[in-house]
Amino acid sequence: MIYTIIFIALVILVIYAFYVMRPKKIEIFPKHWHDLLVKNVLFYKNLSAPDQAIFRKRMLLFLGEINIDGVNTIIEDLDKILIASSAIIPVFGFSNWSYNNLSGIIVYPDTFNADLQFSDKDENKKILGMVGTGRFEKQMILSKKAIRLAFSNKTDKHNTPVHEFVHLLDKMDGETDGVPEFFLGKEYIGPWLELMHEEMERINNDASDIRKYGGTSQAEFFAVASEYFFERPKLFKQKHPELFKMLSLCFQQPKQGS
Repeated sequence: MIYTIIFIALVILVIYAFYVMRPKKIEIFPKHWHDLLVKNVLFYKNLSAPDQAIFRKRMLLFLGEINIDGVNTIIEDLDKILIASSAIIPVFGFSNWSYNNLSGIIVYPDTFNADLQFSDKDENKKILGMVGTGRFEKQMILSKKAIRLAFSNKTDKHNTPVHEFVHLLDKMDGETDGVPEFFLGKEYIGPWLELMHEEMERINNDASDIRKYGGTSQAEFFAVASEYFFERPKLFKQKHPELFKMLSLCFQQPKQGS
């Protein structure tokens, strides 16, 4: 009898903890968020009014599913908006998308090292964002500074949070290998690999305008090229038409670059 009571108590405790710790849903989209989106998120600004409404709805769904916690930093409305936008941008072409391989996002105030340390005493603090593994599985770690910078500079080709969400998409087929099999048909895998390796060779020979980090591995190439695709679609289409076609197919976003 005593074990039954203990078991019931534990079940109640788990249910209570889940209720307390789960993300607090925002039932109504705050009016001032629209202005913040228009001012800070070019992708949103360029959408039609009906698509903007869909974008806002999907932001609310995302924020209702994913915990966002700050470590030594306060999570402000703008941070929530930029993180949610980064999540929605790569999957806006898909309906009813949910990041099943993500449960929470940890935001650090600045860059951090491989041991996830970020104080002034810690060395090699060069990481802007990463998708967690091991005990941090289903977690994403982002630098608040990188989040803000990603959207404040509208002329570069770099967006750290979008980069990390693309890694999550890459991981949907079980491996983060730069081959988005979950999104591309099998008939496109060969052409994608060929395009990717050719461009990686150009990157490593200083003959490409895709940043150097894209030449370090297939996974990083996919994420870096995707940043460029979403940040500067018209330029990407002009400079890399074949890659543009392939990523348009992958993300189902034909409006990019139009």
